[in-house]
This record gives sequence, C-alpha cells and structure tokens, in this order.
Amino acid sequence: MSSENYIRPRRRELDNAIYGIANGEEGSLKVLYNLSGSAIYAYALTLTGNVYDAEDVMQETFVKIYDASPNYVSRGNPMGWILRIAKNLCFDKFRARSRFETVSDEQLERQLATTNADAEERLLIRSCLDKLDEDERAIVVMHAVGGMRHREIASERKIPLNTTLSKYKRALVKLRKILEGEEK
Repeated sequence: MSSENYIRPRRRELDNAIYGIANGEEGSLKVLYNLSGSAIYAYALTLTGNVYDAEDVMQETFVKIYDASPNYVSRGNPMGWILRIAKNLCFDKFRARSRFETVSDEQLERQLATTNADAEERLLIRSCLDKLDEDERAIVVMHAVGGMRHREIASERKIPLNTTLSKYKRALVKLRKILEGEEK
C-alpha cells in the first residue's frame, strides 16, 4: 500500500459532497463515500481494534453525516468533522461495551485481503501494524490515511502538538527500521 495509490481527498470536494447531500443532490453520498470511506474505516479500525465494529462505525458515520448535513458549516476541515463523528461513534460503542475486542489474526488477514497488496505486502503491512503502539498507529492513520494535519490530530486527540509530532516521527522511524530489516 504505497502513498502513490492514495490521493487525499481535497477539502473542496468533501465540502461540495456534504453540501450536495444537504441539498438532496443524487450521487453526493456516493461521492463522499468514495472520497472518505477508506479513511473513516481505517480510523475506526484504529480506535476499535475490531473489523466488524469498524465497519459498523463507518456505516453509522455516513448515516450521521446524512442527518447532520443540513446543519453543516464548512470550517476548512471537512475530514476533521467527519472523523470527529466517527470518533464519537467509536466512543459510543466503547461505552456500550465494558470490554473491547482486539483484531484477531483471522480478521486482520480478511481485511488485508481486501487491499490491492499481494500476499507478501499484506504480511509486511501486518507486521508493521503490530510493531506500532496504539497512539502511534492512530496518529499515522489519521495523518497518512485521513489526511489530517498534525495540529488537527493534536486537537482531536487532546494532546500537545509536540507530542503528536514526536509520536509520528517515532512511528516512522519504527516503520523504516522494520522495512529495512525486511529488505536485507
């Protein structure tokens, strides 16, 4: 899964899709799904640690967006707004359950099988994900997949910007070492 295969959705496109949903424009929800679905899913998976919960959260996020779209006011960060909805839904799931499940090997394999990666790449991705701690994984996913800026991540996670930056850099160093180890 290279960064070349992922193009961050532009803020204007996200805003237009949300406003289109609010105005009842046919196809706007599909456009929004295509622009943000994978980022929402990845973020939800990071928070829930469970592919089934992540799928539920992703679907519920689009329902909430649909319901909230008439009141949406662009503040220049539609992906932040979308991921905040997903985060709140994750926390609702957490509150509803006393204990959280982790992603089983079988569930992770099933999810990785849906990517365009071959078997060797999936194994590498899985190995990399296992090496990051929960905070590092969340920050990397929010930045690399969700397209959020570090300042937005810091605000969202209620941690200092310097902490966000250091955790992100630490995660990249870990990933680089893992990848270098795999290539030798």
